Amino acid sequence: MNKKAFITAFALLQIGQAMSQTDPAITSWMINTTGITGRHYVEGSDTPINDTAHANVQLVQYSDNFTYVNSSGVPAYIVGPYLDGNPALATNNEWLFKIPLNPTENLGTLTTTPLGPIALFINGVPAYDYKDGASYSSGTGMDDMMAGDGVWNRNAIAAENDGFDCAKGHPSPIFDGPPGPGGVLLGGSYHHHQNPMAFNLDLVEVSAICDMYLADGLYVINESEHSPLLGFAWDGFPIYGAYGYANADGTGGITRIESSYQTRDITVRTHYADGTDVTDGPPVSASFPLGWYREDYEFIDGSGHLDIHNGRFCVTPEYPEGIYCYFTTVDEDWNSAYPYMVGPTYYGIVTGGETASIGEAVETYAGIKEFSELDNLQISVFPNPATDVIAIQVGSILKADLIIELYDMSGQLVRNTTLNQGSTIWHLDTRTLYSGEYILQLSQNGSTTMKKVVITK
Repeated sequence: MNKKAFITAFALLQIGQAMSQTDPAITSWMINTTGITGRHYVEGSDTPINDTAHANVQLVQYSDNFTYVNSSGVPAYIVGPYLDGNPALATNNEWLFKIPLNPTENLGTLTTTPLGPIALFINGVPAYDYKDGASYSSGTGMDDMMAGDGVWNRNAIAAENDGFDCAKGHPSPIFDGPPGPGGVLLGGSYHHHQNPMAFNLDLVEVSAICDMYLADGLYVINESEHSPLLGFAWDGFPIYGAYGYANADGTGGITRIESSYQTRDITVRTHYADGTDVTDGPPVSASFPLGWYREDYEFIDGSGHLDIHNGRFCVTPEYPEGIYCYFTTVDEDWNSAYPYMVGPTYYGIVTGGETASIGEAVETYAGIKEFSELDNLQISVFPNPATDVIAIQVGSILKADLIIELYDMSGQLVRNTTLNQGSTIWHLDTRTLYSGEYILQLSQNGSTTMKKVVITK
């Protein structure tokens, strides 16, 4: 190769690398550069226990076709406890996932979302679909993971609500050998089936777990802004939060993006929505309410914003030219709405998911160094004035640690903590502080902002 050709090739290579590092599927991950670890609650105690597993994403690598993400599967926000008897904790699964960088619509036979991970959130925590593996057994008159016939498939969000923590997540137990007395519990794969926002931030709470075990989630809904990019499905298409542009072209303001699935008008379970005659399930009752099974829902085209896959082609802040997107749908009370994220089938060709190794040349994405997002965080401090507690909440996903310091008016530091990357809220107990004015200083990578707070007794 002559010198001119070499220079031209090198320049094209540099341009290609620069362009690839602007792809949100490469740049959006929460890479843990400070060594933060996971934390969990034990039932009966509201003091979190520090774990050893590093939280969020540990490494991001990419090629022309895939992003490879190494993560523990443990989030930075506090997890647990699980009040349904789940014996597992969120443990380091040493995940390696790959995400397609050139997603393509599937024009052939659609791929059904499976049990287990179907997508990955930007903090390295897997997403699951609606199901938990149990279905109704006409022989026993109950739901069963082993004896169920797979005709009436149980909805995990309805059936396992008591077992979700404040962040609406829980771990699936990992056993050495068969589950139960015959196997040894090795750990747990933490995951979300639904919109990953804390229960107590919904307009109407369907779980009281946050009342004792304060925690948060991956993001906070802001009905006046497009929800953030939350992750990517195994077909490579992005997943967004609950709010987006009213019109697919980016116009019309911000609105709650609605699913086109609705509960059927049934009292007995004898047929599917398409008229198929199937083995009878249990009649609709207090024990088996409408929505208990996936087959209790039907797709009504045009009744919401989204298609049968729970997505649409649209403009977003990260994709101004438009791309197909899934949404974590919620109802008017911000409670999770079926099918929750993706499903029951993918829109695109599925080439991503868990992988054992990387079989191609890749480059490492190091992340954005020493940046500050303070101007865009929409930090809220409430109540103010405060008597017993002050909450500091950020209105968007926190990509880097936020240092929180409280000073009295003489300049003495009286409280300090760190709100970790991937968290949204921190509570400060003010009962031991004197009445008066204080200065709350918030710092991130050299940038600082201050807010005045008042404590009254």
